[in-house]
Amino acid sequence: MSLPTILAIGSGGFIGAVLRAYLNGLISHKVPHELPFGTLGVNLIGSFTMGLLIAIFMNSGFFSLHTKSFLSTGVLGALTTYSTFAIESFLLLQGGSILLALANISLNVLGTIFMAGSGFYLGKFFFNN
Repeated sequence: MSLPTILAIGSGGFIGAVLRAYLNGLISHKVPHELPFGTLGVNLIGSFTMGLLIAIFMNSGFFSLHTKSFLSTGVLGALTTYSTFAIESFLLLQGGSILLALANISLNVLGTIFMAGSGFYLGKFFFNN
């Protein structure tokens, strides 16, 4: 990976991370609820934007590799990695790989919940006073 690509991703990541914190806080403040609507909102916005960008990238030769990296891997990757998961699952479904798409969806959703719980309990085990 070239230095300009790394810098494009890194600067996009900075913007995406700040945007995530801002949007999450804004949505959570505007829609107070026990369900984490801030996270849901960020994931929905990021997934929609990723789908839109990928369609534009696939149908236009206008954007450079660095711009694509800045927007998709950088901004949206830091905003939400869920958007990457969503577009990959969609592309598998669109390509007719229904079983692979279902496996990807199941493994990501159940696997990440399992791993989050595992990390939580491991941390609780070692740091419970």
